[in-house]
Amino acid sequence: MHAITTTSLTKRFESLTAVDRVSFEVMQGEIFGLLGPNGAGKTTIIKMLSTLMAPTDGDAAVWGFSIASARDDVRRSIGIVFQDPAVDDSLTGWENLDFHARMYGMKKDLRAARISEVLALVGLEDKAGLLLKKYSGGMKRRLEIARGLMHYPRVLFLDEPTLGLDPQTRHHIWEYIKMLNQKEQVTVILTTHYMEEADSLCSRIGIIDHGKILVIDTPEALKNAMGNDILTIKAADLDSLMTQLAAETWVQEVQRYGDHLLVSARLGEEKIPVAVEIARRIGTVIQAISMRKPTLEDVFLHYTGKTIRDEEDAEGEVPRGRMRKRGGPH
Repeated sequence: MHAITTTSLTKRFESLTAVDRVSFEVMQGEIFGLLGPNGAGKTTIIKMLSTLMAPTDGDAAVWGFSIASARDDVRRSIGIVFQDPAVDDSLTGWENLDFHARMYGMKKDLRAARISEVLALVGLEDKAGLLLKKYSGGMKRRLEIARGLMHYPRVLFLDEPTLGLDPQTRHHIWEYIKMLNQKEQVTVILTTHYMEEADSLCSRIGIIDHGKILVIDTPEALKNAMGNDILTIKAADLDSLMTQLAAETWVQEVQRYGDHLLVSARLGEEKIPVAVEIARRIGTVIQAISMRKPTLEDVFLHYTGKTIRDEEDAEGEVPRGRMRKRGGPH
């Protein structure tokens, strides 16, 4: 049995289609990530899967229970950590967890034992009696994760779990998520727009943009599909160079992004002098050229034509274009 299955899951708000016929499966025990910019539809998917919002069309099942006809069973099977803080600053850490456990009908002895257990899991056992207003942002996030685990959920939804946290705290949260996935045997579905977070945490990633999931695979497979190396080239005449490079058999894909080209090719180090010679032949000057391994940012750019930062920047368009080669990723 899959932890989650969705079939043509759709959500429309008047003229806006926030989620557009999304279909995917999440295996039991995996950490599955939805990677995309703000407004891509990630949170709306989580809200539908957790029964907080009804879909317009399509269907989904969580731990075998329909989100339409077995809402109570779905809710008993899941924990959720919302993007926005949902803890009470006027209560202590222990009191926040105790209140949540009471809402799920947990008996007193079980509540006390489970609170101690989840506090230890997230490293907050010595902060249990402290008011939440005295917690740091990272401590509050860890407490929210602990709260999501209180009732032994099969599936844990984490909506932008490290949003607004500093890099060091973010890395600590990642380690807690990995450990909880293993120790609690809980399936984790998280949304994020942080490339490094998706790469570090997720066993598989679904890249989502404008309500559509464009591709799903492991981080390594997604990066490997781009070709072994990425050449970044700045030149005086990018358009002519782009046309010439696209005709080369060793080039898997060429994309223009702003003031440079991104060239996907195998054995990229050997192709640097070849690219320089092609530029010389057409009479343009290469101003800078470098080589690196593909990243998830390259994958996102490949499928959407923009970086996540561009997608979230409402102030203007970045010039871009692409020339794909046959047999390349699509």
